Amino acid sequence: MTSAIQVLEQSVVVFSQNYLPLCRVNIKRAIVLLVTDKAEPLSLSKEKGWHVHSPSLVLYVPKHIRLKSASIERMWKVPPVNRREVLRRDRHSCQYCGSNKHLTLDHVLPRSRGGQHTWDNVVVACERCNSRKGDRTPQEVGMQLRTKPKAPIHPTISFAEQFWIDMQANLE
Repeated sequence: MTSAIQVLEQSVVVFSQNYLPLCRVNIKRAIVLLVTDKAEPLSLSKEKGWHVHSPSLVLYVPKHIRLKSASIERMWKVPPVNRREVLRRDRHSCQYCGSNKHLTLDHVLPRSRGGQHTWDNVVVACERCNSRKGDRTPQEVGMQLRTKPKAPIHPTISFAEQFWIDMQANLE
C-alpha cells in the first residue's frame, strides 16, 4: 500500500499537444491540469498511475499526461559564450583532469593560432591544465578532452532526448 506522502512525491511527464515530452511536474500540478481539463491522460507504458482520494472525488493520475491546448513556444536563443554559461555547460569541472578548483576558460585551438571564441572551441580548464597546455593544442601536449565542446541545446529538447533514452531502457 502506497502512503499519501509517497504518492505526493511522485512526478508526471507532461507532453505537448503534438506529443513532445516537455517536462516533469509534481503530482499536485498534474491533478490541477487534469481537473481544469487542460490535460488528458496518456498511456504510454504498462505502468499504472495513482488513485488520489479526496473527500468528494477519486481521481486517477497517470504517469504521463498530454496538454490539450497548444502553447506558444517561447523563442530560445543559444546563450552567449561567457564564463558563467561555459561553466554551466561543463558542470564546473576541468575538461582535462576533472578538477573543480581554480577554474579558467581555455581555447582548445588557441586564439593566437586562429581559434575563435565559440562554443565549439572554449572549455573550462583548471589553472594547472591551462598553464600546462599553454599556447598549444591538446594533441600537441598529449592531453585529452573529457567531452567534446558544443553549444547548449534547448532545455525541452534535452529533456525529450533523455526521456526517450529512459523509455527505451525500460522497454529492454
